[in-house]
Amino acid sequence: MSRKNKKTVIESIRLGNYAAEGKTIAHTEDGKALFVEGGVPGDMVRVLVHKSKKSYAEGKVLELLEPSPNRTEPFCAHFGICGGCKWQMLPYELQLQYKQQQVADQLFRIGHLELPEISPIKGSERTRYYRNKLEFTFSQQQYLTREEIAASEGAEIARQPALGFHAPGMFDKVVDIETCHLQEEPTNRIKNYLRAEAFRMDLPFYDYRKHEGWLRNLIIRVASTGQVMVNLVVQHYREELPLLLDGILEIAPEVTSLHYTLNDKLNDSIYDRDIVCYYGTPYIEEHLEHFRFKISPKSFFQTNTEQAAELYRVTRDFAGLTGSEVVYDLYCGTGSIGIFCSEKAGSIIGIELVEDAILDARINAEWNNLDKCHYFTGDVGKIVTNDFYKKYGKPDVVITDPPRAGMSEKLIEQLLQMRAPRIVYVSCNPATQARDLALLTDMYQVKKIQPVDMFPHTHHIENVVLLELK
Repeated sequence: MSRKNKKTVIESIRLGNYAAEGKTIAHTEDGKALFVEGGVPGDMVRVLVHKSKKSYAEGKVLELLEPSPNRTEPFCAHFGICGGCKWQMLPYELQLQYKQQQVADQLFRIGHLELPEISPIKGSERTRYYRNKLEFTFSQQQYLTREEIAASEGAEIARQPALGFHAPGMFDKVVDIETCHLQEEPTNRIKNYLRAEAFRMDLPFYDYRKHEGWLRNLIIRVASTGQVMVNLVVQHYREELPLLLDGILEIAPEVTSLHYTLNDKLNDSIYDRDIVCYYGTPYIEEHLEHFRFKISPKSFFQTNTEQAAELYRVTRDFAGLTGSEVVYDLYCGTGSIGIFCSEKAGSIIGIELVEDAILDARINAEWNNLDKCHYFTGDVGKIVTNDFYKKYGKPDVVITDPPRAGMSEKLIEQLLQMRAPRIVYVSCNPATQARDLALLTDMYQVKKIQPVDMFPHTHHIENVVLLELK
């Protein structure tokens, strides 16, 4: 091993199987486990080790010396630079195998659970253009690769403004994206038009270090209904804004909902900003089976519509509804899972901390003519009291779909007190799901496990688990 910039370089090492977070595992000469980003099992690579602990180390591939026979050619020109779609070099069939193994490893290794056989993962029919929402960033600082910097031969580099995605680990630099394969048109057409017009009109892109500039973000939603929403986020109002918005409508007449947002804060969050509808309807409509959902600019909705329906079908099947059950939908968001399950339930009780999401959930229930859905903002422990049980009933089924951090121990204690006959746990992070399941196993037994792939070409995986009261 040699030293480089105070970091260790391993000149040659063979990569083994995948571990957590899409990293391959290898072992150094002294037997230490090395988790490597950017490799495929079987690759012979040169590795930069950027973290070294007593029992393990972490690194990333610097050079591919001998490719694994399992490698395939990535389809995106930006692969390996923008930080998304990190598994493009893997055939999709192998991606599914590794994701299945990831679920099994984490439930066994972290949860130490007695488990039934894990059902085969449900893959996505579409592995490109599957997202219904993308957010691009304008930045005064374009990200440059090592090769581009080296080509300057020490001369001062004049970085161009960029419109694309943040470079991995960098808040201020953006990878300029020409063609993204994650979302249907008119996404690339709109993005590339705005970049070209901004250059032509000499409009300033935002500088994340100096906190100055004008163009900040571009958010595009493309629904399965064909409706398209665009939200252009700028630092303040100026006379060029209507020209850009009118130009979007001219080059992309399929846009049905066009907005702009003024954001003069230091961060990119727009949830506390007023969003102005410039053209069309203030929302678009999305469908899951025959259910209708109103999507406003601030709404949360699963970003892969087709696989969301598959995930919800698994959830509904695991819930085992017969038409009379009281279903508690925790972390209900805008109500999509509960509404999807509603026809076979007696009532749906949705609870969520975010008030805007609950407002959307009520609208979605109204859109679907569902008077059996009731939504509440706040903490489960404060909402669910004996008086609440008297009015709405104790749960026969609990559906819980927490964020990546999983459920709090307090909520798990509340679930143990509720003693619902069935719990359906939908998770986007099998590691925290395994931790939570272990805390429930004194009272509950895991009966079914179903992984669902929502995000092809990434290591992310959703997993649904059915627990039944012992």
